[in-house]
Amino acid sequence: MIRPIPLALLPLCAGLALSACGGPSPSDGPTDGEAVRQRAVEAQTARRRTGAEAQDRALNRVIRTVYLCDNGERLSVDFDNPRDMATVRNSNGEAVDLYRERSADGLWYRASAYELRGSGVLATWTADGRDPSDCRAID
Repeated sequence: MIRPIPLALLPLCAGLALSACGGPSPSDGPTDGEAVRQRAVEAQTARRRTGAEAQDRALNRVIRTVYLCDNGERLSVDFDNPRDMATVRNSNGEAVDLYRERSADGLWYRASAYELRGSGVLATWTADGRDPSDCRAID
C-alpha cells in the first residue's frame, strides 16, 4: 500500500527534487563584472529572433492592441492576421468584426458602417452614426 506524503514534508520533497535536476549550481556563476556582462549578452543573443521569424510570428497569430480615443472611448482590438479580420470591442463590451482591406500604408479594416484606419500607433475609429475619433495605441 502506498502512503501519501504528509503535507508538512512537501516543501522539503520539492526542494530535493529540484536540486536533483542537474542544473548549474550557484557556485558556477560568473564572479566578475566582465563575465556577468558577457553572460547577459550571450543570453540575449540566443533569444533574438530573425526578421523573418518575427514577421512570421506576427502574420500567423492574433495580436491584441488597446487604443485610447480622443472622445474618451477605449477600444480593445484583436487583429486576427491569419483570417484577415479585426474584432473591435468598445468600453461597453460591444464588439464588431471588421475585415481587412487593401491599404497602401498602415492598416485598414471595415464592415458596413464601421472602420478602423491607421498607421503606427495612431488610428481613426469610425462607428455607426458617430463622428470619426482619433485614437492612440497604449498597449
